[in-house]
Amino acid sequence: MSQGTRQELPPVAASVTAGLVAALSPRLRKRLDAGIAKLADRPAVRDGDTVRISLDDDTDLELHAPDGTVTGADAIRCGCLLAPDCLHRAAAASAAPVASETKPEADEGSSQESTAAADEVPAEPETADAGQVAAAFALHAAAAAVLEAGAGGAGAVLQAELLRAAHTARLAGLHRAAASAVSVVTALRAARAADPAYRLADLVGGLRDVLSVAHRVPHATGAELAALRGTARQPYRPDGSLRLYGLFSEPVLTASGYAGAVTWTADAQGRLYQVSDVAPGGAGRAVGSADRAVRLGDTALTHRELSRAGLAVSGATVSPTGRLGAGAGVRAVGASGAGWREEPLDRLWAVPVAEQLARALSGGHDLLFLEVTLLGTAAEAAGDCLLAGSGGVVLRLTAAHDHPALPHRDNLRLLAGARGATLRVVARLTPAPHPRAQLLATEHPARSGTRIDVGLDRLQRADLPPAPASPVQAAPSAEEAPVHLLRRRVQQAVSGGRRVLSLAGDTAADARRLSRSGLATAGSLLEELHAAAAERSRDVFGRLLPADPGRFARAWLAAARYTEEVDRALCVAAWAG
Repeated sequence: MSQGTRQELPPVAASVTAGLVAALSPRLRKRLDAGIAKLADRPAVRDGDTVRISLDDDTDLELHAPDGTVTGADAIRCGCLLAPDCLHRAAAASAAPVASETKPEADEGSSQESTAAADEVPAEPETADAGQVAAAFALHAAAAAVLEAGAGGAGAVLQAELLRAAHTARLAGLHRAAASAVSVVTALRAARAADPAYRLADLVGGLRDVLSVAHRVPHATGAELAALRGTARQPYRPDGSLRLYGLFSEPVLTASGYAGAVTWTADAQGRLYQVSDVAPGGAGRAVGSADRAVRLGDTALTHRELSRAGLAVSGATVSPTGRLGAGAGVRAVGASGAGWREEPLDRLWAVPVAEQLARALSGGHDLLFLEVTLLGTAAEAAGDCLLAGSGGVVLRLTAAHDHPALPHRDNLRLLAGARGATLRVVARLTPAPHPRAQLLATEHPARSGTRIDVGLDRLQRADLPPAPASPVQAAPSAEEAPVHLLRRRVQQAVSGGRRVLSLAGDTAADARRLSRSGLATAGSLLEELHAAAAERSRDVFGRLLPADPGRFARAWLAAARYTEEVDRALCVAAWAG
């Protein structure tokens, strides 16, 4: 389905999509992907809580979402002669974004009742119960089937099976795995729709997490099991009175159909808090949210204004990730802000980069507060990046989002013309074997005391100082450990499935190269991954039997986990210079 039509559709609950696809006959299941493609040419029109798709001059397909989300199969109605057993209902559900199974974090736990409920959560058992073990096995099987087929072959039927397993896992209390499974389906749809926002790394990470959790749940105990289960929602705790200073705002635009803005703030001790406004919507909502009033107390500040002002909050409730609740008991009024080079915000840039990296790589927030000198641009496959010197290393600053409605990439191009400017920036770490981060906010290169939210504010060429032409150059590269030889196979498997790695090829040379570089384990994992992909048994008549997706999934997971850990180590080493 085209991105325009898809964004008009309301999010549909995973259980609804899974149920509609499961109800199709085998013949209709084979036609499901084609049915989704046909809907791409049909216009979607919103009328209040209903989105209507015209199938022909006399037949309409309707999705009813009174709260912004389709939560039941009866809310998808078709006027064709075969309804309700038609292909159209399952196709529309499969084309729509997958609804979040929980409320947005900004609305969670903001009341006294929900805060109290969070305090009364009963102690969980030390081992997984039978329902959780069964759900983990189902998730593993569904995710392994997706990996077997690859993004190119994982159509709507395999996606629905994974959504069904995700719904079962959520009901069993495996919230982390359920959320990861939904993210996999979202990434698969983006890949198959050629969505510019699709990132192979997101799909790899989602599959890695689903398979990791599903593999460990039956054997885990205690704290490990609690972490693997995850939580249905972030509990909000009372945090008294807060005096906050705006840092920056960033747009939110997800492939799952949610959009809005998040404004980051800090208190006098340097602790970070976020004010969020995220709801179902597309690029228009992401762009417009910056000028909407924040949903917190009585303040009339917009997100754009708050990013440069301050906030005094009483009766605050805060999630473990620092997100502020917006319940009726919260009071908030606007206050004066502070510049990035003034206290208390100045102290954020005083934290050593090594300490910031350790925090980001160990599960804390992933924001980096850096002082950089702009060097120009460098050509990369995904588009030009901005080169900047920071602490003796050359950093690659990339766009946080490629949607044309958002100004990230245009701003990067203009900033490249301010070569030699020394600026304070806020960036989000991208773990890689070289220093790399997404640029979120920066000081203005020509206006002292002014800062730019890179995803919301548009720089103008006239605003920048004249500078010599900045030629695009090849990105500098240091001698890197050849772990990319294994990483590439991990990614190829996700894109093309097991068959891509089963094709004839000699892996011995790559394995030897890895071993010579001190990565003997990587070499062994590479050989096992190819062996698992190529393994096919025959029956007594010499006919090929179906491949074992379990062995291939285990081999892939071992390789994916290994490359993740090596990349973390290389990331730390690269930033050290």
